[in-house]
Amino acid sequence: MSETVVTRFAPSPTGFLHIGGARTALFNWLFAKSLGGTMLLRIEDTDRARSTEAAIAAILDGLTWLGLDWDGEPVFQFARAARHREAVEQMLADGRAYRCYATAQELEEMRSTAQAEGRPPRYDGRWRDRPASEAPADRQPAIRLKAPTEGETVVDDLVQGRVVIPNKDLDDLVLLRSDGTPTYMLAVVVDDHDMGVTHVIRGVDHLTNAARQTQIYAALGWPVPKMAHIPLIHGPDGAKLSKRHGALGAEAYREMGFLPEALRNYLARLGWSHGDDEIFSTAQAIEWFDIGDVGRSAARFDMAKLSNLNGHYMRATPDNELMAAFKASLPYLPGGPEAAARLDATGRWSAFEGALPGLKERAKTLVELLDGARFLTDARPLAVEPAAEALLTPDARALLASLHGRLTALEPWSAAGAEEIVRTLAEEVGVKLGALAQPLRAALTGRKTSPGIFDVLVALGKEESLARIADQASGA
Repeated sequence: MSETVVTRFAPSPTGFLHIGGARTALFNWLFAKSLGGTMLLRIEDTDRARSTEAAIAAILDGLTWLGLDWDGEPVFQFARAARHREAVEQMLADGRAYRCYATAQELEEMRSTAQAEGRPPRYDGRWRDRPASEAPADRQPAIRLKAPTEGETVVDDLVQGRVVIPNKDLDDLVLLRSDGTPTYMLAVVVDDHDMGVTHVIRGVDHLTNAARQTQIYAALGWPVPKMAHIPLIHGPDGAKLSKRHGALGAEAYREMGFLPEALRNYLARLGWSHGDDEIFSTAQAIEWFDIGDVGRSAARFDMAKLSNLNGHYMRATPDNELMAAFKASLPYLPGGPEAAARLDATGRWSAFEGALPGLKERAKTLVELLDGARFLTDARPLAVEPAAEALLTPDARALLASLHGRLTALEPWSAAGAEEIVRTLAEEVGVKLGALAQPLRAALTGRKTSPGIFDVLVALGKEESLARIADQASGA
């Protein structure tokens, strides 16, 4: 491809960066990266009533967390209103647009009549060819595109294929409202042209907009960018994606403890594929990405699959890198700041690092990792879960009392030394290892599951381990 590829991600700042928007940003980013191009960011903030600074910040933060960088400074659409009006003046001068003085009441009557007759509601073109001398002096006009009424408008879509819309099905859309503000349809075309966008990659719900925007390009005498309308995302049940499926903001996935690289991998597979590859690095995704490999049918979002994939990434991530990601995520995880404070206060960060290999084997998210490490952050006396409490029978507590005495003499404190003591005591009293190890786990962690129990003893240290065993040996 000889041209320099320029894509853009253009969210409206009326809420968070939802998962569909994140996937659109990713596809634009991958396409640009795969061809040595650039991805620009445009904030479409023309809806002044709904656009907020908080939403803008959330979108920028979500993209940054996902690792989807953009080139240059973000472009804010509202700030370009004068340029949008300038383009309309050009169309008026060229006879490709006209002033429309239809009132709100007249427009409503058109809609009502169309509905009554079973027709789609469309503007009837009543001001399309009327002379300026008939213009009423008591109101400001809207400016409408003088769209072709015959023939057809064709969109050669890179994903959806050739899409043909009869021009009779498209009316003269408004370019400038009567108060002089540009419409979304106009602003998108002018901005994409001025920003040098070569490829517009967006959701298939914009496909009907593509025909209208193609007509605006023609009226301005500008080349039309190549377009690719990607499938929507549905829930696992095939219904439109909603919050119950996972239609949340990027920040919610950070709070749920997902790694950005795992989420990138998962989102890339929602609608795009490279053979049967399910797990791949970002570098591989860039190398392999081809917009022609994006399917037309809706993709299905499955939280369980995302969680399993995230678990794979956590196990595959080197411990030092996972530790860094965990620490960076703590401010966002439920209970994370409090856990960090307790780890700081107790000086158990090194213990956490030591337990990490065992902890990450049992966790699918950073939230589960934090939960698994709760034994390191919980204060005595430990809250014991009911299932673990059931292991602490009178006989088990007596065994823990005997074990406490023997472990007190252990020097140096080590996993191997502790294991030898536990095994020896179990043999002496004639019980299986589990009959002692399971109550010991309950005493040390308050749970039935944990990393290896001898690793837990080392992670907690001698003083804390003996104190916790003593608590349960005495029935505290």
